[in-house]
Amino acid sequence: MEISCNRCHQPVEADSCYCPTCGLPQLVYSADPSVAAPQQEKWNEAVSDAGMVEWRPALRVAMLLALPAGLLSSEVSRAGILALFWMVAAAAWAVTLYVRSRRPPWITTGAGARIGVVTGLLAAAMAFSITGIWYFLGRSVFHQGGAMDNEWRAFVDFEMKLVQQMWAQMGLPDQGQIAAQKKMWLSPEGHAGMTVFSIALRDVFLILCAAAGGAMGARVLARSKRAQG
Repeated sequence: MEISCNRCHQPVEADSCYCPTCGLPQLVYSADPSVAAPQQEKWNEAVSDAGMVEWRPALRVAMLLALPAGLLSSEVSRAGILALFWMVAAAAWAVTLYVRSRRPPWITTGAGARIGVVTGLLAAAMAFSITGIWYFLGRSVFHQGGAMDNEWRAFVDFEMKLVQQMWAQMGLPDQGQIAAQKKMWLSPEGHAGMTVFSIALRDVFLILCAAAGGAMGARVLARSKRAQG
């Protein structure tokens, strides 16, 4: 006995919890109360299964795509300006590869977002490590510390001028706070701390983008399955 899918209207076996075409969990109504309860349980199990992630295959594809995404998103790479795109693309593609290995091929957007977060975490850790190693080698091996310090000093001078102008427009007196903050930022500890903080903040933003990419990937796959049906 066959029924029609509630979404794509393709034939589905009566005892199947999923549509083989679009992957939508199926709920079959019956006039017999003794049959309705098992069907409801099967549907709940189908939705629960689609919302769960099998982490072994998910981690495999996440690590596979996090490596190039992390490298391209690091500050060493000239393509790092497109870091947001690399993260979203890697997460969406990780979800695609994971879904293709599943039967039935369907997951919820929440499950896709979780796979995206893991992909983003791995890629961000890779980008953070590569950038840190690059800074270390630049100072210790290639002796570019002077150029790095000059670049940082120019950035701090520009930022402090902006702060000073803002304070003047607001009518706030400068009692040496700006000079003290500038001195702190220009110290080796301040330079290192602000650099680590800025890289970490950038990576957190990229992880959020990866989560959005994973959710978007799951949603696009569901729509493509529906269009194919």
